[in-house]
Amino acid sequence: MTDQVGFAGQLYPEHMPEVTQKGFKSLINNRPDFEGGNDQPTSAQLEEAARNAGIDYVFQPVVAGQISQLDVEAFARHYNELPKPILMFCRTGSRSSNLYQLAKQMDLLDD
Repeated sequence: MTDQVGFAGQLYPEHMPEVTQKGFKSLINNRPDFEGGNDQPTSAQLEEAARNAGIDYVFQPVVAGQISQLDVEAFARHYNELPKPILMFCRTGSRSSNLYQLAKQMDLLDD
């Protein structure tokens, strides 16, 4: 975690007020829809809640253990364009953190 990016496990629509209270301006969802079954909120539900809370939202699903070069490059574009700070999330936060670390190692981030 830095002053520009944070990582979290699965978020739910009811978490959006807390996300804004913590100062995040953007969300990147790295968890594919229904990966956790029907109890997992869909990207559409999360996007609606985020936008209603005034948060920019990007859905960039990444399959656990299968992060590709294209995934890293797409993430870097989002990171460089979105208002900061950004909160990234997936099931546990690990996948999101890995994307960030890989993009940083490849020197793709405008920090």
